[in-house]
Amino acid sequence: MDNNTKLSGCLSPAYTGRLRRGRAGAAYRLTMSDRHVTESAVARLPRPLSQVREHLRDTFWFAPTAGLVVTAALWVFTSEIDQEILRAMQADGDTEGVAAAVRFAEDVKPVVSAISSAMMTFIGVVFSISLVAVQMASGQFTPRVVRVFVRSRITKLTFSVFLSTFLLSLLVLIAYDGATDPQEVVSVPLLQAGLALLMVGLSLVLFIGYVNATLRLMRVGFVIDRITQEAFRVVAKLPPVRGVEWDAEPETGRIVHKGRAGVLRDVNIARLVRSARKHGVVLRLIPQIGDFVVPGTPVLAVHGGTAAVRKVPVYSLSVGIERTFHQDLGFGLRQLSDIALRALSSAVNDPTTAVQAVDRIVQFLAALADRPLESLRHCDRRGRVRLIQPVPGWEELVDLGFAEIRGCAAGHPQVTRRLLAGLDDLLLLAPPDRAACLLRHRALLAAAVQAAVPEAADREFALQPDQQGIG
Repeated sequence: MDNNTKLSGCLSPAYTGRLRRGRAGAAYRLTMSDRHVTESAVARLPRPLSQVREHLRDTFWFAPTAGLVVTAALWVFTSEIDQEILRAMQADGDTEGVAAAVRFAEDVKPVVSAISSAMMTFIGVVFSISLVAVQMASGQFTPRVVRVFVRSRITKLTFSVFLSTFLLSLLVLIAYDGATDPQEVVSVPLLQAGLALLMVGLSLVLFIGYVNATLRLMRVGFVIDRITQEAFRVVAKLPPVRGVEWDAEPETGRIVHKGRAGVLRDVNIARLVRSARKHGVVLRLIPQIGDFVVPGTPVLAVHGGTAAVRKVPVYSLSVGIERTFHQDLGFGLRQLSDIALRALSSAVNDPTTAVQAVDRIVQFLAALADRPLESLRHCDRRGRVRLIQPVPGWEELVDLGFAEIRGCAAGHPQVTRRLLAGLDDLLLLAPPDRAACLLRHRALLAAAVQAAVPEAADREFALQPDQQGIG
């Protein structure tokens, strides 16, 4: 029995016919769009040091610290140039040039002093408002979206430039020399003062971009889109599964976690593959990315070989306090589901936001509808499997995307109609062996609506699939 035959038992004949005639093209466009998103993500993937890069992107200290170090180095460089220019003019006896340089520096000094006194106050006010905006977004959407603000490049760049401008203005003030005799002047901050003024101009430009980016991050549609893009990047990083065979060897040992308790954020795949190849074994990761691990629990299983288990680098597993997108296939669906649940709560009561989240959930699942989701197999240079990594299966992802939303959507016809339309689209795209969980969610949603809505006309309306919910 194919998908359309199974679906016919759940839908009216008119709607079933419309599905078969009119939505195949829409489903094809959906798949092509997601494939384009995935291919674009592949083109943008960082190749070297991607794991370190992802960890640094989840922090807020690295970019400002790097900016301050670069600013200090740039100030030393420009200070040396200023001194070389001053010594050259003094050696040539150009007293008028030295006097002109001193006058220029003295004229700029009040401006630099004003920059140093105002910039830190400006930084405090701007980012205090930003913290309030982040708190509001966390309460409206989900606490997990705070990481979207933390990973924002424009936010980090703006904060780095603001702090760098403040530091540079202080360093320029230090470089001023109180001597008045042109032959006794030791330092005249010419390039340094010009650089400080340039940094002020850059700060103003970035401030405009920062305000625009912050306002966008407060819009639910933009936040949902960012989460979806990150989720597709995870899909693009998955290695191919077809054509990679592994003859399962007997398990010869296990490696337990000896570090701190926390969420398994990601693993250093290249390091584990090299270690497995060196010892002639196959490693199998026991927990999934995103699982909470505690000390003493097994995290790696060793298959084959006679190498000592303790030699395998368990430090290649990164454990933190929260999940990250780097290798976590289900984290995007988790955040989208959280946003929809928060929107359907009685405190928020915003079914339109829930529909927007469901749109992206369907988009993400459609891209995975025909993709193998069994354990990932990472190979060495010779094509031999060295690392087995478990990932969520199709049924797990479907349950993650729909189960909790379905449980809260019975009283919201806008959401139930969109859920039904999304499930119907996925039934058209998924292979026959993946249709069972979709049909199960469709039947459970219909049963929930039957129990929650007393009027027959309202039930019929709530069970009509609609791409926009109600519109």
